Amino acid sequence: MFLVGIRVEFEGIEQLDQSKTYVFCANHFSLLDIVSFGFSPVPIVYVGKESLAKIPLFGYMFRKLHITVKRSNPKSSFKALQDAMQSIEEGRSPVMFPEGGILTKHFPKMVRFKDGPFRAAIEKQIELVPVTLPDNWIILPDEKSPLITRKPMRMIFHDPIPTVGLNINDIDSLKKKVFTIIDNEIEKYWPAEVKAVETSSLKAGVSNS
Repeated sequence: MFLVGIRVEFEGIEQLDQSKTYVFCANHFSLLDIVSFGFSPVPIVYVGKESLAKIPLFGYMFRKLHITVKRSNPKSSFKALQDAMQSIEEGRSPVMFPEGGILTKHFPKMVRFKDGPFRAAIEKQIELVPVTLPDNWIILPDEKSPLITRKPMRMIFHDPIPTVGLNINDIDSLKKKVFTIIDNEIEKYWPAEVKAVETSSLKAGVSNS
């Protein structure tokens, strides 16, 4: 990040206990999101799509150190979840992107969350940490030939959410809570053009009603 001239700013990182294991749950709009967690103060393991393992050099390291998943294959998804929970037993905190990849067509709007990270946190009864990455989609867009925009990369760690006492019936409510936390934070950093589009859409909706 230093070599490409991008300053990294953290918020809330001081509240993480380096002796604990967490499940990190973040929005996913850019490949830069993976780089971001290199700044985590605790040992991590990524749960990422299988195609990352095909990237020259980086892919080899990713495949050896982290968890790959073929998201279209239920067996692969189940195994990835089991591997993530095993990593918790080994003292590593899984980084999971609950959207299931960079799937949105309307940046910076998230798509519906999948159950994986919430199930892992509940089954292991450990704290889940929502993380907002509001700038990465601007710095390194998800395009075939992206141009880097040099601006501060902000990484916002929200308050850890305890899961002790929760069970699988609480997955949906936990998922909704985390989605709202991250979505509200992203909205604070909307670029002017996104705000203009949202305001226009809102006015059109009111007019139509």
